[in-house]
Amino acid sequence: MQFVDQATVEVRSGSGGNGCVAFRREAHNPLGGPSGGDGGRGGDVIFEAQTRLSTLLDLRYRREIVAEDGEHGRGKDQYGKAGGDQLVAVPVGTQIFDAASGEMLVDLDHEGMRFTAAKGGAGGRGNMHFATPWLRAPRHAEPGGESVIRRLRVELKLIADVGVVGFPNVGKSTFIASVSKARPKIADYPFTTLVPNLGVASLGPDRSFVVADIPGIIEGASEGAGLGLRFLRHVERCRVLLHVIAPDHGEDREPFRDYDVLMRELATFDAHLSTRPMVVVLGKLDLPDSYEAVDDLKARFAERGITLLTMSAATHQGTHEVLIALERLLLANPIPIVEAPTVIAERALRAVPPHLETRDETEKD
Repeated sequence: MQFVDQATVEVRSGSGGNGCVAFRREAHNPLGGPSGGDGGRGGDVIFEAQTRLSTLLDLRYRREIVAEDGEHGRGKDQYGKAGGDQLVAVPVGTQIFDAASGEMLVDLDHEGMRFTAAKGGAGGRGNMHFATPWLRAPRHAEPGGESVIRRLRVELKLIADVGVVGFPNVGKSTFIASVSKARPKIADYPFTTLVPNLGVASLGPDRSFVVADIPGIIEGASEGAGLGLRFLRHVERCRVLLHVIAPDHGEDREPFRDYDVLMRELATFDAHLSTRPMVVVLGKLDLPDSYEAVDDLKARFAERGITLLTMSAATHQGTHEVLIALERLLLANPIPIVEAPTVIAERALRAVPPHLETRDETEKD
């Protein structure tokens, strides 16, 4: 399945049906009076967050989302049928922006959370509602409310407990494959991972957490270098970061420098990321270069007050200790308790004539 985390769609709500102008003409009741029914309301376009989804792939090929129009009113006091709503399922963690202004309209970060992106037009009243003692045969009715058209930018930010970050080819994918059932692509060349991978790491009953493998970040990523900003934003929702470093034979690569560079990139992208709870680990301990560099690197990180852990994800050496350290940080930084809203405030623009708005308030009274 292709991982898609961005899409642009146009949504259109249904227009309301027009009210009907009609008069009852029946045997034994030739002057039955006005009998035009109301038009049906137009359907809404609603986005709903669902945990069963993990990508915006469906929206990539669904550029226009249209709800049903309401039916017009008919004679004999018959009301038009309301238009059906258009429900759009998206992954939990989806953010919806107005494509024109860039304003974020909603952050769907709870299962079942809904957002009405376009409100359907109200149905117009038929002439049966306008009869008075002074006007027994009204020949006018209300038009239905117009539909709302909006262009939206939809973005997905993965929600995970732990985000695994580091330079390309330091062993992030190998780690997530060794501690979970995730099977990311693993190879000995940079940028093997081109999309984030999610896995569930477990230390026993009721001791599990979600780990996200973020594609390699390089110097200048916050300005668009490498894979750029596309995947840096997935780190924002992670409660704890696992920073993986490893020895590299490149001329400009050194584990301690890699750590400093990546921390600068995180801080440049979002100042809060540089202060996020973090575990730093030296990977690839099964290689001679890693083993020989352990003592020196531990001393250098200790000078900054950082405890450097070591592991070999390929041989599972030290991975259990890393998971325990991550679990401790997660327990020390619990998820803020937020009351999940049962009803999301409708921020969609309503294209309803002023006289219909007045009528709505009257009906509420």
